[in-house]
Amino acid sequence: MRKFTEKRLLVATHNAGKLAEMRALLAPRGIEVIGAAEAGLAEPVETEDNFVGNARIKARSAVEATGLPALSDDSGISVDALGGAPGVYTADWAETGNGRDFQMAMTRTWNELEALNAPAPRTAQFRCTLVLMWPDGHDEVFEGVLPGQVVWPPRGEEGHGYDPIFMPDGEEQTLGQMPADKKNSLSHRARAVAKMLEGSF
Repeated sequence: MRKFTEKRLLVATHNAGKLAEMRALLAPRGIEVIGAAEAGLAEPVETEDNFVGNARIKARSAVEATGLPALSDDSGISVDALGGAPGVYTADWAETGNGRDFQMAMTRTWNELEALNAPAPRTAQFRCTLVLMWPDGHDEVFEGVLPGQVVWPPRGEEGHGYDPIFMPDGEEQTLGQMPADKKNSLSHRARAVAKMLEGSF
């Protein structure tokens, strides 16, 4: 596994929360983190049907535009009784043409489970795939999975996306009910980042 020895890293996201999280994680290692918006990058079109493919698209686009090593992620929720859906289309299920409506997406998810009369527990996983890519095209892939189940009705005002209907295994709260520090300590992204820090940093 290649070690990251550079001092600057472009994090290929326009999400301020993800960017702040990566800055906090990498600051102790003396690495300057630059965000996609700061670099003036547009968001590339994601055309793959899997997380690693879409993460590679984002990383490659950032590397080619800046000449810097880049880190990207693709993530979503996969519901077992729905054959893994929404999966890579997690954000698409929330698209309205006028922004994203995750209440609509959560309702669709539950309605589809009800239509199938899916047995409880309605197991699911949050998945995160990180791609760390160097300017020579080499990349390392790190995956984090948080197993749990879909519950109804939505619970909690914390987090974002599908967090209010996802209860991790071994917990009695949804991600939407947890304080940010607890969620961030056990999330799928935290697990992927831990693997990256152990393997390449």
